[in-house]
Amino acid sequence: MSRAHDTIYALSSGAPPSGVAVIRISGAGVAAALNAACGNVPAPRAASLRHIRDDGGHVIDQGIVLFFPAPNSFTGEDCAELQVHGGRAVVNAVLTRLSGLGLRLAEAGEFSRRAFDNGKLDLVEIEGLADLIAAETEMQRRLAIEQSDGRLSVLYHGWMQQLTRARALIEATLDFPDEDDIPGDVSNGIWDQVSAMAADIRRHLAAQKSAEIIRDGFKVVIAGRPNAGKSSLLNALARRDAAIVTAVPGTTRDIISVDMNIGGFLVSLTDTAGLRETVDLVEAEGIRRTRRSLQTADLVLLLKDIRDTGPDEEIDVQAPVEKIVTKADLADATMVSARSGEGDILLSTLTGEGIDSLTKRIESHLARITVVPEKVMVVRERQAALLKEALVVLEQCLRDTAGDVEVRSEYLRQSAHILGKLTGFVDIEDLLGVIFSEFCIGK
Repeated sequence: MSRAHDTIYALSSGAPPSGVAVIRISGAGVAAALNAACGNVPAPRAASLRHIRDDGGHVIDQGIVLFFPAPNSFTGEDCAELQVHGGRAVVNAVLTRLSGLGLRLAEAGEFSRRAFDNGKLDLVEIEGLADLIAAETEMQRRLAIEQSDGRLSVLYHGWMQQLTRARALIEATLDFPDEDDIPGDVSNGIWDQVSAMAADIRRHLAAQKSAEIIRDGFKVVIAGRPNAGKSSLLNALARRDAAIVTAVPGTTRDIISVDMNIGGFLVSLTDTAGLRETVDLVEAEGIRRTRRSLQTADLVLLLKDIRDTGPDEEIDVQAPVEKIVTKADLADATMVSARSGEGDILLSTLTGEGIDSLTKRIESHLARITVVPEKVMVVRERQAALLKEALVVLEQCLRDTAGDVEVRSEYLRQSAHILGKLTGFVDIEDLLGVIFSEFCIGK
């Protein structure tokens, strides 16, 4: 990100019109800009009512002005916030005024990038902040908070410090073997601690799948033969007409996904093409995509029409499968009694029978798969990849019991170096553009 010494500004609240618009400013020129546009610089961290004026002295708007002097601000630089009325004309006039004062419109994520550069946030906290902004469900919010408030960073810093201390003890033993205050043989204690830390990292990584489901969504795939009621079920669960429903077999020929909030979790519900043999090239491609989506599902809902007396459709999947008998409203009591034992749930999208039971069943799968002992979980693939890399080095060190102690100490150094990449202490310049590009302008 270029022009790091410029004073930047951006609209940090939602797009106008809105009741209030928040415009954020950061950089060395904040005080001068406030003097020019607002008459003076308010007392630090005290909300002040000010007229905001254009270059001719005419009032643009009256709003709240806050000043946060460095280093006690979000970015670590002088910062200000202008809280004005959220009309388009007001916002555009204020932004034009700031531009006329020599300030530059911020790039996406530039405020957060400056917070990182000035040591206010590390990379894990910044990734959590991005996830917090993007959170759509309660569980996504909770997971993002664990990152953005530093709890995950504390864990990673703690592991780095353990490795640094272990190396220091090893080097002290090697360099000063006759000193009374250096234990004569610290090896057993050191390697026990390293082994315990490796076990901690393994447990932490074991929670990755749960974190991925919370952050990226629980993938539920609806499958079955043509006209088994897949699209009707999607629409019933989504409570809208997301998929076309007709009596013609093979209507759905492509993957249709709907995101839902179930029990505070993001659930991605996918309707698929009916499973059958076909010579229709378009339908055959849809079926191929269906089978591919089944391989990435976290849960499969396998539907069968209550009037279908044929054998169950065979699918080869790793995910749990809920067998559902559909169209219960079309069968008489005898047929319902005869067929009810063939599925986990008997339902009708027309009457609503079984829909609540299915929703609760999905919630139970979510509860089972996301229950982990960890208070904080590894969230992003970048973090998991570095943890796995550090763990490989630690395990190599622990296996090399007959090796030279200097070599084993070097293993510890390498592992600590890798952990440093998690929070951004070392070798992360190439990652910064990718990470900060996820942010919106104004953050």
